[in-house]
Amino acid sequence: MPSKGKGPLQVVHREVDDMRGKLESLLKDVEGEVETKEESFRRCQELQISAEKTLKNLTKLTKADEIAPVGNYDQRKRDEQGRLRNVLEQLDKLSVELSPPGPSTEPSTSDAQKEDGEDGTEESDEEDSDEDTADKEDSPKNENQASTAPPQSEPCVYTVLSDFKGDQEGDLTVERGDTLKILKKTSDGWWLAENAKGDRGVVPRTYLKIGSVLGDDDKEEEEDEESDEEEREDSEEEQENEEEEDEEKQSHAPHANWSTLRKALTEIDATDVLSAMGAIPSGFRPSTLSKLLTDEGAKYRGSHLMQPQLSQSQLSFSDLFLDPDTGRVRPRHPRTCVCFSLWSCKRIPTPGVGVQVLSRHIRLCAFDGTRVLSNIHTVRATYNPKSPKTWLFSPRTTGILPTLLDGDCFLRCDAHSPDLGILFELGVTFIRNSTGERGDLSCGWAFLKLNDAAGNPLPSRTYEMPVSGGTPYEKDVDAEGLLPRSSTTGVFQQMLKARRLSKLIVKFKTPNSRVKTQLSLLPDTLLHCLSCLPLLAMYRQLLADELLVNRPTMQNADLIFSPVVATFPILLDQVDLLDAVRSAWMDAESNMSRAQKRDEAQVKQEFAKAFQSSASFLLHTSSFPPHRWADTPSEEQRSRLILSTLEALKRTRGQSESLEVLADPAHSPLAFDINEMTFDLLRVAR
Repeated sequence: MPSKGKGPLQVVHREVDDMRGKLESLLKDVEGEVETKEESFRRCQELQISAEKTLKNLTKLTKADEIAPVGNYDQRKRDEQGRLRNVLEQLDKLSVELSPPGPSTEPSTSDAQKEDGEDGTEESDEEDSDEDTADKEDSPKNENQASTAPPQSEPCVYTVLSDFKGDQEGDLTVERGDTLKILKKTSDGWWLAENAKGDRGVVPRTYLKIGSVLGDDDKEEEEDEESDEEEREDSEEEQENEEEEDEEKQSHAPHANWSTLRKALTEIDATDVLSAMGAIPSGFRPSTLSKLLTDEGAKYRGSHLMQPQLSQSQLSFSDLFLDPDTGRVRPRHPRTCVCFSLWSCKRIPTPGVGVQVLSRHIRLCAFDGTRVLSNIHTVRATYNPKSPKTWLFSPRTTGILPTLLDGDCFLRCDAHSPDLGILFELGVTFIRNSTGERGDLSCGWAFLKLNDAAGNPLPSRTYEMPVSGGTPYEKDVDAEGLLPRSSTTGVFQQMLKARRLSKLIVKFKTPNSRVKTQLSLLPDTLLHCLSCLPLLAMYRQLLADELLVNRPTMQNADLIFSPVVATFPILLDQVDLLDAVRSAWMDAESNMSRAQKRDEAQVKQEFAKAFQSSASFLLHTSSFPPHRWADTPSEEQRSRLILSTLEALKRTRGQSESLEVLADPAHSPLAFDINEMTFDLLRVAR
């Protein structure tokens, strides 16, 4: 039972801290050989089971389960999930080291060499006798043995420590106390097992314990196996040769272990099914960048990179300084800083029947051929239904162009790599009409290197890049309309084919002095929309004021009262709210006099008011739906609430009725949380 005043999320936080402490203690005991391997392995299994149960419970938690309001609940929940997964990864590695010897999918090279060295003389002496024995055996019997024999030498028997309910195809549902025979062990932790009824499937190894007692049926089978031991010994060498050939085939097969097979069943097969239906072209793949955004949490989001970065000593900042002469943020100039515009995409293959496209977009990031070096920014494309293969960006709209549709972007990156460039992944978010399944597909990708062969930056001009099929990590993927990585056709055929290939057009441009000044105030690595640049620069100035000017000392880490600094980074992941702040700030600036605009303190105060009356108010309103990518009903409802709120505040600006708008019962606020108003440096700093 959690103590009074502690919510479920805080209890999980303490449990994770306790697990990390136990893990460190276990690692020290293993290094110092304080106890036997069996005892260490048992402790490791208990920790794994506890961590998996905690992760399962954490996944089910919602904000409504808390007994008191919790600010940034989703972010804190993701942080705890990341810590738990890190603990599980370390436990998995330790479990592999401590696990007792048994069957494995791929024997180590050293073991194979030892076996070859020990059995080399025996093979030369017994080769003739083995061949004679193999010839005397009946062929149907050999086939039966080959089909029923497991791919390893001898199955191990384990006891189930906890109930496990299989939720995917291929899983084996077991209960506590069941006895299983392990037929195959794999490094990913999912072992192929067989229960007493003869059912086979995979179970997590953390639910198993070695050293079980055999049942009556198992004893009978063991006696039968002992009676046939002599026959197996006669053909042992032949079976070993067959096993080596099978293992070599499995090592070169696309599904070498069960984890790869499970992944194929859940991801690749879905794409294959859609391809077979004719719903998607053959060059489409599951989106690589979308998967990074989903799996890696905040690591590849702009909200993470906007936070201040601590220095190596953890006592100061490495990317945020004040100019002592002006009192403003000191400009910083990274190795790479470019501005560009997404122009259009031509001849992009379209999904067919059975699939409804929810969004056509481009995800882009800094890339060096192997690593993503910045946040992943998304720009949605528009198209004409009469020509769906042509994607356009930055359409002409009345009023402010939404950030989501704006193709004018900037990239700041301080990574030192000669192969640094921009990766463009063309993607679609779809929903299957028959099953309602949502997914993200990559329609192709393009890469533009930012330096030429001599190391000089690219000139400002328009670049037309071919779109390749597959993913950036694949080679020679040929598809209709998409360019393969290599081609053996002649020059004339390549020219004819180039006219039918998919292309992405990007225009690089030189920023003016004002844009350069605002860019120099941002973090060293960031990719975002140019239209939001004034807001980002203003936030960095407010951040510097709170962290470098208003703090009593640099060693003070108390909570800082600043709603803008605490909440603004969230808007980089919810760009419709960023548009709301931009609209409110432009309206506030138009009503300021020239003298007020020259007063920096007055400008910061007006910006804080515009922020709190727009994004901050909407973000903490119960009627405001949560952000969900490519969900049309949610996006339309959020857009209506944003427009109605901005219009109401604009009509009542400077009047007493403006407070009535914020206190309207139709927009009841969420339960108050202190984190809405305070900035926690120790929690958010990078």
